[in-house]
Amino acid sequence: MCGIVGYLGSKPLLPVLIEGLRRLEYRGYDSAGVAVVRDGTVQVRRSPGKLSKLEDVLAVDPVDGDFGIGHTRWATHGRPSEENAHPHRDCTGRIVVVHNGIVENYLELKQELIAEGHRFATETDTEIVAHLVEQAWRNDGLAAAVRRALKRLRGLFALVLISADDPDTIVAVRNGPPVVVGLGDNEYFVASDIPAILAHTRTIAFLDDQEMAVVTRGGVTFTNFEGEAHDKTPQHISWDPVMAEKAGYRHFMLKEIHEQPWAVRETILGRTSLETGRVFLEEMQLSQEVLAGIERVVILACGTSWHSGLVGKFLIEEIARVPVEVDYGSEFRYRQPIVNARTLAVAITQSGETADTLGAMREARRLGARSVAICNVVGSMATREADGTVYTHAGPEIGVASTKAFTSQLVALHLLALALGQARGTTPDDLSIALVRELDQLPLRLEEALAVNPTIEDLSASVQNRRDCLYLGRGINYPIALEGALKLKEISYIHAEGYPAGEMKHGPIALIEEDLPVIVLAADDGLFEKVIGNIQEAKARGGRIIAVTTRSRVPALEQILTKDRDVILAVPDVHPLMVPVLLTIPVQLLAYHVAVRRGCDVDQPRNLAKSVTVE
Repeated sequence: MCGIVGYLGSKPLLPVLIEGLRRLEYRGYDSAGVAVVRDGTVQVRRSPGKLSKLEDVLAVDPVDGDFGIGHTRWATHGRPSEENAHPHRDCTGRIVVVHNGIVENYLELKQELIAEGHRFATETDTEIVAHLVEQAWRNDGLAAAVRRALKRLRGLFALVLISADDPDTIVAVRNGPPVVVGLGDNEYFVASDIPAILAHTRTIAFLDDQEMAVVTRGGVTFTNFEGEAHDKTPQHISWDPVMAEKAGYRHFMLKEIHEQPWAVRETILGRTSLETGRVFLEEMQLSQEVLAGIERVVILACGTSWHSGLVGKFLIEEIARVPVEVDYGSEFRYRQPIVNARTLAVAITQSGETADTLGAMREARRLGARSVAICNVVGSMATREADGTVYTHAGPEIGVASTKAFTSQLVALHLLALALGQARGTTPDDLSIALVRELDQLPLRLEEALAVNPTIEDLSASVQNRRDCLYLGRGINYPIALEGALKLKEISYIHAEGYPAGEMKHGPIALIEEDLPVIVLAADDGLFEKVIGNIQEAKARGGRIIAVTTRSRVPALEQILTKDRDVILAVPDVHPLMVPVLLTIPVQLLAYHVAVRRGCDVDQPRNLAKSVTVE
């Protein structure tokens, strides 16, 4: 979850490192630092707080070098402070390391190293690594010392190291969290995520677990932890660097909300036939025979992706007629799940690097299940380990709170459900054609749905000072209630609960008091009349209703809502199975505008990171 960047080349070093860290600040934000090597000496600058604080330090006390590394930290061990900020050094000050992840046995190692005379300056587990490499140094270079040190470490971690005693060398290690290597024109980059280096190169090599990259001016060598070299084919990343900029929007999150029509169009493009209704997912790499034999689907995901999985359950069961279980990636492998060769494990992960989801998928595969990853990042770990992939093609998502990745996942699940149903012969042709044609029009409907933005911006003023909010939905739309509540709480820090509306009287109704905002998803989805009953119950207890609905149901809602007290937010009418995608827009915008009014850091909410790459 921390941000890592390294550079070796002919460009001015510090601008490359700082700009790379700026593009990674969504991954870590409580401190930042850089280390550079020039003329056989290491210079380190660090600061607690945002990256701008480090820039202030560098303005007063500048550094320059021939090669170097940088880091933005998301604290795990030790409070945010200058001494705990990365990079960290050994006793000599000539070996420097930055780190993402956790060294599980660091206390044991620290006690051993202290007994041997090593001096520690921080509370972090990261500093252990620098001292272990110092201890393992044999004058055969940094990479060899790192390999020896790795034998002592337990945990999941990504490491990048430099040393004044091994000029023009950067060593990168992956054992869990992601590491990418960028190859340019006689220049090389190391980073924890692609956006950090997109402005310089789109030729990217992804490290696998238990893999090391040794970067020198002569090129990059890839080895396992034992030092055995192997070839690795870099991949071309099609993302435009401009896509990772704000493009005039106040925040990345708002930009990414408005990019959803484009992202959905890209996810659908070239994958359907409007004439026959057929779906083409060649990258899924599972034969029609294998798909035809699937008897059960297990969806594995965390956070927002778990909510998309809940919608996927409705889609797959209704379209393909296959039973579906949705499980938290963090829980699945810690029980005794029942899967077999006729089970399809669907791992949903925007980054392709979510540790819990990867662990769950690996467990399902170990037990014999087939696997498919729904993922946004080409070449990520999930896409390399799964039997096949359905890419979402949403482009880089910088805001920590997922928006366009979520709606793209919903569309990818539509495509997967159709592909599965068509292979099994359980989806009628007329349904396939109808849904494919609705999908084709979905980007236009999303454009129309975004028109509610000004209304929601005004509405947010009445929500910004509330302590609690309740979100309700039914059927396929109740996961959007969960997602709406999650979005509000994670970026505005207002407590919010999301519930299936049918469960309201089983507990949540106790929360309703005078003027409590009750956000109700009341769409034309077959359950509208039942939701009306829930609205009446909430109004009877003083709740203020914010109804998110489809246009055809506005007149019915106007008859029961109070004009000067309640609010109706309408999106276009679409097929009931498409409604969740459109209802997502208003709940995202509400969370965004409330957070802005409260003065919250929308793109980098406290205590959160974009990719949870450790348990």
